[in-house]
Amino acid sequence: MKAVLAGTVIAEADEKDLIEIEGNWYFPPASVAPGALVESPTPYTCPWKGVCQYYSIDDGQGVHKDLAWSYPNPYPSAFDRVGKDFSGYVAFAPGVDVTP
Repeated sequence: MKAVLAGTVIAEADEKDLIEIEGNWYFPPASVAPGALVESPTPYTCPWKGVCQYYSIDDGQGVHKDLAWSYPNPYPSAFDRVGKDFSGYVAFAPGVDVTP
């Protein structure tokens, strides 16, 4: 699977290595292109996953605000709900094409 923004591959991994949560594909941290994510100050806390870290995406031609997010330290109960540890995995907002 690939996450692509404006023709630039932001993340790429085998589907078996991704985790699907609430209709979003979460990519392993190591699958994200170095330098593609820029931490955002946008706050959000999911009631069952925990504190979220938003990222803007630098596609080499510009920075696109808050198009990715991750849960660096999810609530332990979220692991039971998802069935896996998804700490640090990255999901992408609409506007980023996630395709096989």
